[in-house]
Amino acid sequence: MKIWKDFIKGLWEENPTFRLLIGMCPVLAVTNAAINGVAMGLATLFVLVCSSTIISLIKNLIPSKVRIPCYIVVIATFVTIADLVLAAYFPDIHAVLGLFVPLIVVNCLILGRAEAFASKNTVTRSFFDALGMGLGFTWALTFLSIIREVLGMGSIFGFRVLGEWFTPFLIFVLPPGAFITLGIIVGLMNTFTRKTA
Repeated sequence: MKIWKDFIKGLWEENPTFRLLIGMCPVLAVTNAAINGVAMGLATLFVLVCSSTIISLIKNLIPSKVRIPCYIVVIATFVTIADLVLAAYFPDIHAVLGLFVPLIVVNCLILGRAEAFASKNTVTRSFFDALGMGLGFTWALTFLSIIREVLGMGSIFGFRVLGEWFTPFLIFVLPPGAFITLGIIVGLMNTFTRKTA
Protein backbone atom coordinates (compact mmCIF):
# COMPACT_ATOMS: atom_id res chain seq x y z
CA MET A 1 0.00 0.00 0.00
CA LYS A 2 2.86 2.38 0.79
CA ILE A 3 4.36 1.74 -2.64
CA TRP A 4 1.08 2.67 -4.33
CA LYS A 5 0.90 5.91 -2.27
CA ASP A 6 4.53 6.69 -3.14
CA PHE A 7 3.70 6.28 -6.81
CA ILE A 8 0.34 8.06 -6.98
CA LYS A 9 1.28 11.20 -5.00
CA GLY A 10 3.51 12.51 -7.79
CA LEU A 11 0.71 12.37 -10.32
CA TRP A 12 -1.60 14.86 -8.60
CA GLU A 13 -1.30 15.54 -4.86
CA GLU A 14 2.42 16.39 -4.97
CA ASN A 15 2.79 17.01 -8.69
CA PRO A 16 6.23 18.63 -9.08
CA THR A 17 5.06 21.18 -11.64
CA PHE A 18 1.55 22.17 -10.60
CA ARG A 19 1.69 21.53 -6.83
CA LEU A 20 5.28 21.79 -5.60
CA LEU A 21 6.33 24.26 -8.33
CA ILE A 22 9.84 22.83 -8.55
CA GLY A 23 11.96 22.22 -11.63
CA MET A 24 10.46 25.30 -13.32
CA CYS A 25 13.36 26.06 -15.70
CA PRO A 26 12.49 23.42 -18.33
CA VAL A 27 8.76 23.84 -17.64
CA LEU A 28 8.87 27.45 -18.74
CA ALA A 29 11.61 27.19 -21.35
CA VAL A 30 10.79 24.24 -23.60
CA THR A 31 7.02 23.78 -23.43
CA ASN A 32 6.11 25.77 -26.55
CA ALA A 33 5.46 22.54 -28.53
CA ALA A 34 3.97 19.24 -27.34
CA ILE A 35 6.86 17.12 -28.63
CA ASN A 36 9.30 19.21 -26.58
CA GLY A 37 7.28 18.67 -23.42
CA VAL A 38 7.10 14.92 -23.96
CA ALA A 39 10.82 14.63 -24.75
CA MET A 40 11.95 16.72 -21.78
CA GLY A 41 9.54 14.90 -19.49
CA LEU A 42 10.75 11.47 -20.58
CA ALA A 43 14.42 12.48 -20.27
CA THR A 44 13.76 13.76 -16.75
CA LEU A 45 11.74 10.64 -15.91
CA PHE A 46 14.63 8.41 -17.00
CA VAL A 47 17.18 10.37 -14.96
CA LEU A 48 14.92 10.57 -11.91
CA VAL A 49 14.08 6.86 -11.81
CA CYS A 50 17.64 5.67 -12.45
CA SER A 51 19.33 8.10 -10.07
CA SER A 52 16.83 7.56 -7.24
CA THR A 53 17.19 3.80 -7.53
CA ILE A 54 21.00 3.91 -7.51
CA ILE A 55 21.16 6.47 -4.69
CA SER A 56 18.85 4.32 -2.58
CA LEU A 57 21.08 1.31 -3.29
CA ILE A 58 24.33 3.03 -2.29
CA LYS A 59 23.05 5.41 0.42
CA ASN A 60 24.81 3.53 3.23
CA LEU A 61 28.15 3.66 1.39
CA ILE A 62 28.15 7.45 0.99
CA PRO A 63 29.67 9.53 3.84
CA SER A 64 27.18 12.17 4.98
CA LYS A 65 29.62 15.05 4.40
CA VAL A 66 29.90 14.31 0.66
CA ARG A 67 26.42 13.02 -0.06
CA ILE A 68 25.32 15.95 -2.29
CA PRO A 69 28.41 15.79 -4.56
CA CYS A 70 27.97 12.00 -4.78
CA TYR A 71 24.30 12.42 -5.72
CA ILE A 72 25.26 14.90 -8.42
CA VAL A 73 27.82 12.47 -9.89
CA VAL A 74 25.15 9.74 -10.07
CA ILE A 75 22.60 12.15 -11.58
CA ALA A 76 25.15 13.52 -14.08
CA THR A 77 25.91 9.99 -15.27
CA PHE A 78 22.28 9.38 -16.25
CA VAL A 79 21.89 12.87 -17.70
CA THR A 80 24.87 12.17 -19.95
CA ILE A 81 23.27 8.91 -21.10
CA ALA A 82 19.97 10.70 -21.83
CA ASP A 83 21.76 13.53 -23.65
CA LEU A 84 23.79 11.15 -25.83
CA VAL A 85 20.75 9.00 -26.68
CA LEU A 86 18.75 12.10 -27.68
CA ALA A 87 21.67 13.38 -29.77
CA ALA A 88 22.14 10.02 -31.50
CA TYR A 89 18.54 8.96 -32.15
CA PHE A 90 16.52 12.19 -32.01
CA PRO A 91 18.84 14.95 -33.28
CA ASP A 92 16.00 17.36 -34.14
CA ILE A 93 14.55 17.20 -30.64
CA HIS A 94 18.04 17.37 -29.14
CA ALA A 95 18.74 20.54 -31.12
CA VAL A 96 15.53 22.16 -29.85
CA LEU A 97 16.00 21.16 -26.21
CA GLY A 98 19.66 22.16 -26.40
CA LEU A 99 21.18 23.18 -23.09
CA PHE A 100 18.13 22.20 -21.07
CA VAL A 101 18.96 18.47 -21.22
CA PRO A 102 22.38 18.87 -19.52
CA LEU A 103 20.73 21.22 -17.02
CA ILE A 104 18.69 18.27 -15.72
CA VAL A 105 21.75 17.65 -13.51
CA VAL A 106 20.85 20.66 -11.37
CA ASN A 107 17.07 20.26 -11.57
CA CYS A 108 15.88 20.63 -8.00
CA LEU A 109 13.23 17.96 -8.56
CA ILE A 110 15.85 15.26 -9.06
CA LEU A 111 18.25 16.37 -6.34
CA GLY A 112 15.33 17.02 -4.00
CA ARG A 113 13.91 13.51 -4.44
CA ALA A 114 17.39 12.04 -3.93
CA GLU A 115 17.87 13.95 -0.68
CA ALA A 116 14.33 13.83 0.69
CA PHE A 117 13.26 10.33 -0.34
CA ALA A 118 15.79 8.01 -2.00
CA SER A 119 18.45 8.52 0.68
CA LYS A 120 15.99 7.56 3.44
CA ASN A 121 13.90 4.75 1.93
CA THR A 122 14.16 1.32 0.37
CA VAL A 123 15.05 0.76 -3.26
CA THR A 124 11.51 -0.34 -4.15
CA ARG A 125 9.86 2.68 -2.52
CA SER A 126 12.44 5.01 -4.07
CA PHE A 127 11.82 3.52 -7.51
CA PHE A 128 8.04 3.99 -7.30
CA ASP A 129 8.35 7.47 -5.81
CA ALA A 130 10.65 8.50 -8.65
CA LEU A 131 8.39 6.85 -11.24
CA GLY A 132 5.34 8.70 -9.92
CA MET A 133 7.14 12.04 -9.70
CA GLY A 134 8.66 11.55 -13.17
CA LEU A 135 5.32 10.64 -14.75
CA GLY A 136 3.70 13.59 -12.96
CA PHE A 137 6.39 15.90 -14.33
CA THR A 138 5.98 14.39 -17.82
CA TRP A 139 2.20 14.72 -17.97
CA ALA A 140 2.42 18.28 -16.61
CA LEU A 141 4.96 19.33 -19.26
CA THR A 142 2.96 17.61 -21.99
CA PHE A 143 -0.33 19.19 -20.88
CA LEU A 144 1.22 22.65 -20.66
CA SER A 145 2.90 22.16 -24.05
CA ILE A 146 -0.33 21.07 -25.75
CA ILE A 147 -2.22 24.11 -24.48
CA ARG A 148 0.56 26.47 -25.59
CA GLU A 149 0.94 24.80 -28.99
CA VAL A 150 -2.81 24.82 -29.70
CA LEU A 151 -3.23 28.47 -28.71
CA GLY A 152 0.06 29.62 -30.20
CA MET A 153 0.15 27.63 -33.46
CA GLY A 154 -3.23 25.91 -33.82
CA SER A 155 -1.60 22.46 -33.84
CA ILE A 156 -0.79 19.48 -31.61
CA PHE A 157 2.44 17.55 -32.20
CA GLY A 158 2.81 19.57 -35.41
CA PHE A 159 -0.57 18.48 -36.83
CA ARG A 160 -2.97 21.33 -37.48
CA VAL A 161 -6.12 20.92 -35.37
CA LEU A 162 -7.64 24.35 -35.80
CA GLY A 163 -8.66 25.47 -39.27
CA GLU A 164 -7.58 28.41 -41.37
CA TRP A 165 -10.08 30.58 -39.51
CA PHE A 166 -7.91 30.40 -36.36
CA THR A 167 -5.54 33.29 -35.72
CA PRO A 168 -2.73 32.02 -33.46
CA PHE A 169 -1.94 33.92 -30.28
CA LEU A 170 1.80 34.32 -30.73
CA ILE A 171 2.30 35.18 -27.06
CA PHE A 172 1.63 31.54 -26.12
CA VAL A 173 4.76 30.27 -27.91
CA LEU A 174 6.87 33.03 -26.35
CA PRO A 175 8.23 32.94 -22.76
CA PRO A 176 5.41 35.10 -21.29
CA GLY A 177 2.93 32.53 -22.60
CA ALA A 178 4.52 29.89 -20.37
CA PHE A 179 3.98 32.04 -17.27
CA ILE A 180 0.40 32.91 -18.25
CA THR A 181 -0.55 29.30 -19.03
CA LEU A 182 1.14 27.90 -15.92
CA GLY A 183 -0.54 30.51 -13.71
CA ILE A 184 -3.98 29.74 -15.10
CA ILE A 185 -3.51 25.96 -14.73
CA VAL A 186 -2.22 26.26 -11.14
CA GLY A 187 -5.11 28.59 -10.28
CA LEU A 188 -7.69 26.20 -11.75
CA MET A 189 -6.13 23.22 -9.94
CA ASN A 190 -6.15 25.09 -6.61
CA THR A 191 -9.78 26.10 -7.13
CA PHE A 192 -10.74 22.50 -8.00
CA THR A 193 -8.89 21.13 -4.95
CA ARG A 194 -10.56 23.63 -2.60
CA LYS A 195 -14.02 22.83 -3.94
CA THR A 196 -13.53 19.08 -3.63
CA ALA A 197 -11.93 19.24 -0.14
